[in-house]
Amino acid sequence: SNCGDWRRGAAILRETVARHPADVGLHLTLTDHAPLSPARGLTHGGRLPALSRLLPRALARGLPAAAVRDELRAQLDAFEDLWSAPPDYIDGHQHVHLLPTVREAVVDELRRRYPGGRVWVRDCVEPAPRCVKRGVSVPKALFISQLGRGLQRLGREAGLPMNEGFSGLHEFAAGRPFRARMQAFLSGLGARPLVHVHPGRVDAALLACDSLTAPREAELIYLAGDDFATDLAAEGLRLARFAELIAHTGRASSAPSANSGSIR
Repeated sequence: SNCGDWRRGAAILRETVARHPADVGLHLTLTDHAPLSPARGLTHGGRLPALSRLLPRALARGLPAAAVRDELRAQLDAFEDLWSAPPDYIDGHQHVHLLPTVREAVVDELRRRYPGGRVWVRDCVEPAPRCVKRGVSVPKALFISQLGRGLQRLGREAGLPMNEGFSGLHEFAAGRPFRARMQAFLSGLGARPLVHVHPGRVDAALLACDSLTAPREAELIYLAGDDFATDLAAEGLRLARFAELIAHTGRASSAPSANSGSIR
């Protein structure tokens, strides 16, 4: 919501969702873009820092909690101003919602602002055996999963709705066709799985705000084509909104796994 595309595109997205219901969430952004709040102690030259600066500072417990909280609230305000409703979920650009200080702010704000578990949170924890078996960007998948354990613990304690099972992480390098990667991501999923994708069209607006470009079009071609439907059917899967997954599993918070731990 701190990107100009949100202000320009929210009305179009609303029309699309009215025809094709889908969850629409806040992609919390704490890197590279301009903040919506003063974000004192967090910005550099009026912009949010690169992930290469934010990550080590977060792991050292050095992020300014008040600035993180205020920026989260400002982005939620901006979302609601145009959407006239809370987001269905919250996740993070470059997975920043998993980071120490950020994860506490996310959980606290959701409990304060949306009581009763109205907004679900992306849980990026995936058991190590699944990551290894898929064989796609295994070090990245294991790192993100371990990083996510703190948020998973806080989310469970707060009773927040969360997915159970997370796949889709890869390096975006040319080589292995995206379909082959996606077939791996669709295998061996958890009870309430979320698959992470980045479809899109490359235009001037995207080039101006994001370095991830061409791989988005490859993902879009696959996801909009017949091969995706074929691969879903082969695994006995179908697309669903989060509320359907909750109804199917009969619970909102993800169940504890045998392989537990956290980066705190």
